[in-house]
Amino acid sequence: MEKMKKKVFQATLAACCIAAVSCSQQQAAMSEAEYAVIKIAPADRELSSVYSASIRGRQDIAIYPQVGGTISQVNVREGERVRKGQTLFIIDQVPYKAALQTAEANVKAAEASVATAQLIFDSKKELFARNVVSQFDLSSAENSLLTAKAQLAQAQAQEVNARNSLSYTVVKSPSDGVVGTIPYRVGALVGSSMPQPLTTVSDNSQMYVYFSLTENQLLNLTRQYGSIAGTLENMPGVQLSLSDGSLYDQTGKVEAISGVIDTSTGSVQLRAAFPNANGLLHSGGVGNILMPTYYSDVIVVPQNATFEIQDKVYVYKVIDGKASAAMIDVEKISDGREYIVRSGLTPGEVIVAEGVGLMREGTPIKMKGAAAAQPAAEAAAVETQKEE
Repeated sequence: MEKMKKKVFQATLAACCIAAVSCSQQQAAMSEAEYAVIKIAPADRELSSVYSASIRGRQDIAIYPQVGGTISQVNVREGERVRKGQTLFIIDQVPYKAALQTAEANVKAAEASVATAQLIFDSKKELFARNVVSQFDLSSAENSLLTAKAQLAQAQAQEVNARNSLSYTVVKSPSDGVVGTIPYRVGALVGSSMPQPLTTVSDNSQMYVYFSLTENQLLNLTRQYGSIAGTLENMPGVQLSLSDGSLYDQTGKVEAISGVIDTSTGSVQLRAAFPNANGLLHSGGVGNILMPTYYSDVIVVPQNATFEIQDKVYVYKVIDGKASAAMIDVEKISDGREYIVRSGLTPGEVIVAEGVGLMREGTPIKMKGAAAAQPAAEAAAVETQKEE
């Protein structure tokens, strides 16, 4: 039993010795480790805020027929680029041509009735001058002429209506653009009250990209540029990140800001216009707007020089050769690489630039290379001044 206790004691003593040696080695390594540091100095930066966006054509025109009938011709293909006035569909014209012919015949009959009524009125007028007929006969002839003229006007209006209806059987594009889906084919019965359009023509020569800002962000912009009009005039161009993550090669301009804040979301909608000469953008697409924000004479620190505890951001300042944790207040806008520091750091302070995740309060800091030379030179200059 005594032998067993002795062995346990010896094993425990050996373990303690190993732990002590390991700890001393770690302390030695820690004391000997070199760290890159950064001396805080003001700088200018441009950061981009990202906003989800939807892409729409300058005009997305739903094409509905103005008359009913069966489709006799489909003259375009889905995705085809069309010009204003180009024929898209033709609806069966036979009944509308017949209606036009009837209306034209009615006009000719009404013209003949007017001519006859005019002859009778002229005759009655001459006879009345000779006291052959009474005033009643003359007035009746005049009324018959007026009635014939009214019937002619009515027939002419019916002819115009019939001619328009015939022209509506040829469905034309109201603008330049690209043809969308065509759900109806030859033989399909269509009409003006149909729930789905014949197709959609999207004018995509210039694309509108819609995105939203919060009320606070809009207030900040308005204060920065003085007014909504000033914001639209002076706001820098914006970039568009496409759904595949690539950056669109054209810069857009914010053209409109909604004057009404959506009460359900607390946001306001903005519209940016992008040129689309190469047709890369399509109506109905999605992406992200990158809006630049400029900062002048601000303190900037790399994000890898910071660490977080309970949503608070910290850095390690180098004070008397040791690491000292300090909380900093940063802008919410970030480019993923740097933070704009609002408070917590002042120019001239030195912070640790690497390894902060494994560092502890009071860790001795040995500065690397040139980074160490500058503070050492500054310290020597201070000592010289003191001696003087």
